[in-house]
Amino acid sequence: MKAGFAKGRSSSPLFDAKKSAPSAPNLKSSAESSIHLACLLITFFLGSCVAPDAQHRVVISTREQRVAVLDRGNLLALYPVSTSKFGLGDWPRSCCTPLGKLEIAQKIGDGAPPGAVFKDRRRTGEIVASDSPGRDPIVTRILWLRGRQPQNANAFRRDIYIHGTPEERNIGLPVSYGCIRMRSRDIINLYDIVGLGAEVTIVDAPLAAVVPGFSSGTQMAETNSATMVIR
Repeated sequence: MKAGFAKGRSSSPLFDAKKSAPSAPNLKSSAESSIHLACLLITFFLGSCVAPDAQHRVVISTREQRVAVLDRGNLLALYPVSTSKFGLGDWPRSCCTPLGKLEIAQKIGDGAPPGAVFKDRRRTGEIVASDSPGRDPIVTRILWLRGRQPQNANAFRRDIYIHGTPEERNIGLPVSYGCIRMRSRDIINLYDIVGLGAEVTIVDAPLAAVVPGFSSGTQMAETNSATMVIR
């Protein structure tokens, strides 16, 4: 073997320099990864900046077992509801309905048919008809509430919802285990109206005492079997 030709080595310094230089494809791949990461961060940031629903407000009267839906302060709809049979409060592990100002933290059930059963906020695949004997699951839609005040700070952890119930015969009576129950068609309407962050106020008073412009004589023909929606 001639001098200058070691086994496994090139005899050309120029060839060795080219071999040790970083390849263009690797640089391009690194740049593409950085751009992709930046796009993901921008998408996440924009998604987290969605403005809360300040247009609508929900007021629930435990005294009257009814809910008023307001649009920019104007009465939009009235529905009967059912609050807790164990009274009012927000103690941990209690079955009471909390009072005060809350907000809609999560909306669950997009596109689910009336009577679709939820367990741990997930659909089970079962559909229960209204007033099915012996059945009392959460159905149709879920509006998960988060408290805004010390008096209702446990509401989210306690899984306090506005949700559909198959026990529609008892709507208008305080028979729940802490949540606010509605008929399936009514919770679908409410779900479609309000957005995340919308204020929900629960009071132990007549609606006329807390809703501006609302009086006890204002379209009070609603009963447990009828819903009034103002358009």
